[in-house]
Amino acid sequence: MAKETFLGTGMKFPPQINKATGRFMTSSEGANVKESVYLILMTQKTERLARPEFGSSIMSYAFTDTNGTLLNLLSQEIAGDIQRGEPRIENVSVNIDAVTKEGCLMIYVDYTLSATHQRDSMVFPYYLNMEPEEESESYETMESNEIE
Repeated sequence: MAKETFLGTGMKFPPQINKATGRFMTSSEGANVKESVYLILMTQKTERLARPEFGSSIMSYAFTDTNGTLLNLLSQEIAGDIQRGEPRIENVSVNIDAVTKEGCLMIYVDYTLSATHQRDSMVFPYYLNMEPEEESESYETMESNEIE
């Protein structure tokens, strides 16, 4: 199967330098899309002066009560923000679990890559009122499944 370059290649997020070449590292295809979704979630709306509509309002939900209505509104808002900010994906589904860890919302984002119809997903932990316990990778990858 030929390498699918139509999903694009861009600078890896978070930015990293290749020690051998001294250049910025890049990511391609599905990994680049996943990093883009993460970037949308981590960017506050109006943070970018040239693109004030880019990002999400998830940061404004810090220190809020996690009732069912708020979680439903938040999941709809996140899904809309991701669909507006990332044109390479479709069928965005967001589920939020507030029970797994106190003070943390586990945000499950499922989506389909438009060009390949391949399903992918990620888990994004959002801490409501405390700092993350670890400084490791902030999102996790779940298995990708091919849609027929």
